[in-house]
Amino acid sequence: MNISPTTSSTPATNTPAPAPAEAPSNSVLSSDFETFLQMLTAQARYQDPLEPIDSSEYAAQLAQFSMVEQQVMSNDLLTALMTQLGASNMGQMAGVIGMEARTTAPVQFDGTSITVAPNPAAVADQVFLVAYDGNGEEVQRRSIPVSADPIEWEGLDANGQPLPASTYSFSVESYADGELLMIEPAEAYGRVTEARTQDGQSIMMLEGGSMVLTSDVNGLREPRS
Repeated sequence: MNISPTTSSTPATNTPAPAPAEAPSNSVLSSDFETFLQMLTAQARYQDPLEPIDSSEYAAQLAQFSMVEQQVMSNDLLTALMTQLGASNMGQMAGVIGMEARTTAPVQFDGTSITVAPNPAAVADQVFLVAYDGNGEEVQRRSIPVSADPIEWEGLDANGQPLPASTYSFSVESYADGELLMIEPAEAYGRVTEARTQDGQSIMMLEGGSMVLTSDVNGLREPRS
């Protein structure tokens, strides 16, 4: 006998069996372990006794369950490890606060001389150390030896008067036979006032406000008295 399309073949009092759960994608498994466990449990609970879940399929899902469990445990372990490494790194960085870092970033001048480390061209016969203020304007130019030995910059203008307290940066101009060979930033020492991590990178804050990546710091020394 044909059943009318409007007639329900399932009694209203029966609990509908959920459709067999499909294996979730790896991204879902790794991000929602509890959901996967609930789906697997529901699938076993509501299976048709006359047509039980194929044993090989069930074994495959149990294996997948084990993989998900291992992945969740690995993620937790990695998270704990990264937290530990971050705390250790910050502990090490805290030790540099108050020290002087060697960098090409602008450094603070407060009336005390700044140690500058030039690196002129070896073939140069004339070298100039050029100082720039916080706006990038040249404020002093002086001849220096063709040497990589550190120089104490006193912070005086062309008339020998002290320059105002501010941040200054430096460059070295190398000449040979009157021709400019190269211009290179010169490293100077600035005092570290803060250490932090930002966007996964370790950063030092210098007196005067300059921010420097630790990878751009080429030396550290005890502060001068």
